[in-house]
Parts: sequence; C-alpha cells; structure tokens
Amino acid sequence: MSARWQTTRFTIDLSRPKVMGIVNITPDSFSDGGVYSGSLKNTLAHAEKLLHDGADILDIGGESTRPNADYVSPEIEWQRVQPVLAELAQWNVPISLDTRRAAIMRLALEQGYVDIINDVQALEDEGAMELVAQSSAGVCLMHMQGLPENMQNNPVYQDVVDEVARYLSERVRLCEQAGIALNRITLDVGFGFGKTLAHNIALMQHLPQLSTSYALPLLVGVSRKRMIGEMIEREIPAERVAGSVAAALFAIQHGAKIVRVHDVRETVDAVKVWQHLSAKN
Repeated sequence: MSARWQTTRFTIDLSRPKVMGIVNITPDSFSDGGVYSGSLKNTLAHAEKLLHDGADILDIGGESTRPNADYVSPEIEWQRVQPVLAELAQWNVPISLDTRRAAIMRLALEQGYVDIINDVQALEDEGAMELVAQSSAGVCLMHMQGLPENMQNNPVYQDVVDEVARYLSERVRLCEQAGIALNRITLDVGFGFGKTLAHNIALMQHLPQLSTSYALPLLVGVSRKRMIGEMIEREIPAERVAGSVAAALFAIQHGAKIVRVHDVRETVDAVKVWQHLSAKN
C-alpha cells in the first residue's frame, strides 16, 4: 500500500493518519446545514478553525448528499463553492472538492482551485473520469448504492463486503485504464450511502478487505452519521461527537489512512492519545 497520496500541489504522507475537516456550504446538510454557509466570512472562519484544530485537509461541498436531499442545480452548487475555493486555494493547504458533477470538477480544475476530487459516485458522471485523468488531482472514489434521493429506501446486498470491494476494484481498474496513476487514488466504502446499520458495521469490521486487490489507502467518513446515532441512541447529530470519535479511532486501527470529520479537534486529540499509547518502547 502506498504511504503517500499524490495530489495537485501536495504529496500527502499517509504513514500517520490524516484528518479531513468538513466545510459544508449547504443549507440542508444533515449535521450542520446552514451553520457555516450564511456568508463567505463565516465559512472561511470555520475553515480557519478546522486548520487551527489540526485538520490536514479541507473538504468543501456545495451539494448535500444526505438521504432524501433536495436537488441542487450545478449553477447553484458552483455559486456556493467558487468564492470559498478561490480563497482557500491561497492558503497552502490541501483542498478537496466534494462533488459528483463533471461540470463542477471542470470549473474547479481549470481554475486551479483544488488538489483532490472527492466523488460519492466514483467518477461515474459523464466525462468525470477523463477530466480527472487529464489533471494531476488526487481522487477519492466512493461506493454508493442508488442516489441520495432513494439510497436509504431499501438497500439490499447478498454480501455487502464483497459487492463494495468488487465495485471499487472495477472503478480503480477503469481509472488506471484512463490514465489516473494509482498513487493518486484513495477509496471510500460509503458508510450510510445505501447501507443499513448492519451493512455499515460489516464494512467497518472488514475494512482491511476493502482496500481492494490494488491495496489502496482508505478514507472513512462516519462523522455524526445516522449509523452512529443508531448505535448510541442519539437522534441529534451534534450529540454524536463522542461516538464519531470512537468510530474514527476504530477505523484507523483497522487500516483507514484518512478520516473525514466534523469535529476536528476532538478527533485529532483522540488520535494523538491513541498513538502515544500504541507506541512501543
């Protein structure tokens, strides 16, 4: 497995876990919808706080992909992310763009705004794979069964671990065929994206099998998600912080190289303690 993730401007060292901080510029995200999207000033202040708290990467999103999310046009998505990306691109920190649309990828890549494309549809949008191949950006390929508007209606698998691994392997094969070097790719099994709690637990318990035959780094995003709420019986996403940190640590212990989180400071502190206690004299 590569210990480095090659992105547009940065070679990210994955020999220690990396924390990706979430910057949602949406009014309807499941956890913090509207909290940081009211103004550019508020959004940038939040991004700055995440970096101060220890984030290694910032992930910027302008379309909510929570279950049953409202449709957002590409024009609105770009209006939301463009001013934020334009500013953050100057901050000398790895910037990830959370989008599934080739049109948004193209605009961001042409402007040189982003280092990473984080795509919940694993570059399935028409032209997306070719766009990323022509760039030097890193990419995260995620598995999702269905679409945000219907993915949680009735997700069914014969063997969720095998099916997710096979899907990701095929997407990697196609990426490599298109000219995307393996050291530019990370994988995300898509917790909560067309999965029941049982599916999510099975995937978490079998993370080492999910880096696929290519043995690529895994990015895990479970922060404040419903699966955490179901396990600890917390309905309100903001009350799922401790459970989310525990899940992030479990993921790291089982091979995850990057964790995508809302609560950066708490996660960074927990990882530091875990590293100290895990160190061998």
